[in-house]
Amino acid sequence: MSNITNRIFKKKSVEYNHWGYLFIAPFFLIYIVFSLIPLLSTIINSFFETYRIGIMQVGPNFVGLKNFREVLFNSEVSKYAVNTLIMWLIGFVPQIVFALLLSIWFTDTELNLKFRGFFKTVMYMPNLIMASAFAMLFFVLFSDAGPANNIYLGLTGKSEGIRFLFRTDTVRSLVAAMNFLMWYGNTTLLLMSGIMGIDPGLFEAARIDGASPVQIFFKITLPLLMPILVYVMITSLIGGIQMFDVPQILTNGAGQPNRTSMTLIMYLNKHLFSKNFGMGGAVSVLIFMLTAALSAIVYSSTMKNYGTLYTKKAKKIKKGAEK
Repeated sequence: MSNITNRIFKKKSVEYNHWGYLFIAPFFLIYIVFSLIPLLSTIINSFFETYRIGIMQVGPNFVGLKNFREVLFNSEVSKYAVNTLIMWLIGFVPQIVFALLLSIWFTDTELNLKFRGFFKTVMYMPNLIMASAFAMLFFVLFSDAGPANNIYLGLTGKSEGIRFLFRTDTVRSLVAAMNFLMWYGNTTLLLMSGIMGIDPGLFEAARIDGASPVQIFFKITLPLLMPILVYVMITSLIGGIQMFDVPQILTNGAGQPNRTSMTLIMYLNKHLFSKNFGMGGAVSVLIFMLTAALSAIVYSSTMKNYGTLYTKKAKKIKKGAEK
């Protein structure tokens, strides 16, 4: 009787397991249709010459690595890469510093700040606004006849305002400011979750031993927060390399002045807009390789020896507290 029961149970368990494949099938179908096939077609197109002149379609003609050589030896591409890096850095550095300060203040048990939920909501709200809407708002505010120039003229009494959208420093600063405002709240919440995941006993032990708040931050919080920091840095780096909508709308796609705010994705968009799928595919593949390489460098350089060095420090502090 027991053998018959076991057979029935095994048969039913196998049948139930089949339902699992049915439930995960939509994900794989969506991934194959919207991610895998476009990825493979992009790589294939990068080896072909395919573009349009007026109504005449040229190609596809196999050209091997010709598209990659044209992109790599194009001096403008390196300029656009530098533009992208600069605008990402001047937005990310203050973002991570400000987010770290806020996350420490909101998670400090000694400060015990009130209305934390309200402040979290307010900080995260800019992230809910579309980047295109943000860019349009800044475009209106800082245009030649916008409110920013009207305030400047009223305060200084000058006859001419600042052409914010036609100066390299101001355009880059505006792009960085928008990225900062949109993402500092999300970064703060991520860092707060990381700090709240650290054993509170470590902080108590450090305070009992007479450690100052600065020492606690650099010796305990920052080392144990490193995995979250690395995640934030890598995701922000990927987003920075893919920077498109904000500078595209703010400069009307021209990357003005003199293409000093033109990003890599804006350059890619010009090839796609002109139906030059061969060059567009080559640029896409190179951006993918650049993103992977930089992410690997950031991860390896920041997480080196993390698993051994910082966990040993945490164990020592905890053992000292127990004694």
